[in-house]
Amino acid sequence: MQNILLGFDKMTIEDLVAIARNGAGVQLTKASEKRIAKTRRLIEKLVQEEKAIYGVTTGFGALSDVTIPKKDSAQLQTNILMSHAAGVGNPLDEDIVRAVIALRIKDLAKGYSGIRLETVLQLIRLLNERIFPVVPEKGSVGASGDLVPLAHLSLVLLGMGEAFYEGKRLPGKEVLKKCGMEPLRLESAEGLALVNGTQVMTAIAGLAVYDALRLSKMIDIAAAMSLEVLMGSKTEFDPRIHQLRPHPGQALAANNMDRITKNSEIITSHKDCSRIQDAYTLRCSPQVHGASKDVIAYALGVVKIEINSSTGNPLIFPETEEFLLGGNFHGQPVALAMDFLCMGVSELANISERRIERLVNPKLSGLPAFLVSDGGLNSGFMLAQYTAASLVSENKVLSHPACVDSIPTSANKEDHVSMGTISARKCREIIKNTENVIAIELLCGAQAMDLFTNMKPGEGTMVAYNVIRGAVSHLDSDRILSKDIEAVKNLMKSGKILEAVEEKVGKLR
Repeated sequence: MQNILLGFDKMTIEDLVAIARNGAGVQLTKASEKRIAKTRRLIEKLVQEEKAIYGVTTGFGALSDVTIPKKDSAQLQTNILMSHAAGVGNPLDEDIVRAVIALRIKDLAKGYSGIRLETVLQLIRLLNERIFPVVPEKGSVGASGDLVPLAHLSLVLLGMGEAFYEGKRLPGKEVLKKCGMEPLRLESAEGLALVNGTQVMTAIAGLAVYDALRLSKMIDIAAAMSLEVLMGSKTEFDPRIHQLRPHPGQALAANNMDRITKNSEIITSHKDCSRIQDAYTLRCSPQVHGASKDVIAYALGVVKIEINSSTGNPLIFPETEEFLLGGNFHGQPVALAMDFLCMGVSELANISERRIERLVNPKLSGLPAFLVSDGGLNSGFMLAQYTAASLVSENKVLSHPACVDSIPTSANKEDHVSMGTISARKCREIIKNTENVIAIELLCGAQAMDLFTNMKPGEGTMVAYNVIRGAVSHLDSDRILSKDIEAVKNLMKSGKILEAVEEKVGKLR
């Protein structure tokens, strides 16, 4: 895989995923290298002139009124990394750390921080050498950016802290030595440039949005399968309905499910039955799924802006030899978007779990109790619904917004913070829970579809069913269901179900 160029051009979510999860490396554009060097020369000039520059020749936060002598400017930058490395909790996952490093490089590549080119290139080597600093997941309040986790990440550049390398957790100095890298000695402005920004919350958010987009398509497949085996109608997908209430996501969801169930003999078989209307979880699935699609689209828009922004402070403008103090490090846009996405994805799990209940409940489905023969001896999918209910309930707790809970920091100098990293972390957990709920719905849908031996399902549902049955066999009698759930979840995450369905019915949206 070729290195992805980072500079002034727009970075995409797909670029971020390629770096975070598919092992792509990065490199700077030549224009970016020149810009970084130009800005650095200005910083060195201002330091020589002993200009008062926040975090460069002064202390930080509530200590910004303290002037730092020129002789101590380098030590100041090392001190900021050590003092700010106050995180706790489990280390962030490898894909998040890779995404964070990539976004930190992308921000610095724009050339507004005053960092040395040498330091950015060392950061690039960390990523390309597959060195993953140990970054505790807790400690960021989301302004001034992600200070605590970014400090832990940056310590490894100095041969401090810890990192994972070749599957082992090692001291930073030892990892650098193994890779033939010398520890850096930071100079003026560099410690602040490394820690001041929203890259941790944005990295988590970017991967979360990418996963949510996939989930919003997978749930359309799961719902289509459930609708068929529950003898639902296709009327609710009629485009004329959705033209009269033109929310974008609603129309997309209806169109997806209409194509997935195309040519379904199961649906055709009962078009003249006595049922007047389907239950809401079937009939309103385009409206519910679609509303969540619109939430995901909003979050995607925020993330696209954020991954291509400069979020440090101060911002250096070499063309006019100015530095401006501002608040681009404040994570409020990401925090609000992630709290909103928490609710949007939770609603996907909510409606999916209600369809699972309809599938396993014989009074609602007309199917065998808990979708298994010899009920009583066998419990079938009874407890799978319990698990889905547990995950949905947990999502409701996690959907409480973090962004409304600001706590002042730095002796009240930083008197409103975003808690955006908590919002993003919650959202990632909700997505994991929802993946499992949708996997359970797909399992139950496939089990029920086994009963329709004389009628073909829709073109898309048939393909999805075949992929699932390629990994998980029909449940004839009780077995350990957690393995089946995991297998279907892995099919979802690998893209095998979605790719197979899209190959048959066209791209889902």
